[in-house]
Amino acid sequence: MVDRTVHLDSSVGYALKQAAAALRAAMDAALRPLDLTVPQYACLELLGQRPGLSTAELARGAFVTRQSMHGVLRGLEERGLLDRPASAPHGRALPTALTPAGADLLARASRAVAAVETRMLDGLTADRAARLRGDLAACVAALSPAG
Repeated sequence: MVDRTVHLDSSVGYALKQAAAALRAAMDAALRPLDLTVPQYACLELLGQRPGLSTAELARGAFVTRQSMHGVLRGLEERGLLDRPASAPHGRALPTALTPAGADLLARASRAVAAVETRMLDGLTADRAARLRGDLAACVAALSPAG
């Protein structure tokens, strides 16, 4: 009989989940002084790199539901960090862009998150960090519907 039990001490998936939880906790702590959550930061970062993304695109990029992203966008807009038109220029999507205050907060948040990532990878050589990125990308590809 084949043993199909997942052994947590040797499970790659469990180690990955532990790493994700530790990263999330460290990001939460780094963003807290800026009064940002991880989904809010992700939204700002996505818009900083790709202005005009729709709510659905932002939700996918931030790994939250569309309903959750609506709340994130509303809160960021109320803080004056985003501009969204009252009506869609075409279709139903409201293109969203950072305000100058949003861009300033994003710059500070990006530095805080980069410091977390630097701390996370501190024990790895540049080659090992590159290998880790490649290995994780291969795992994502293997589990993707098209993979």
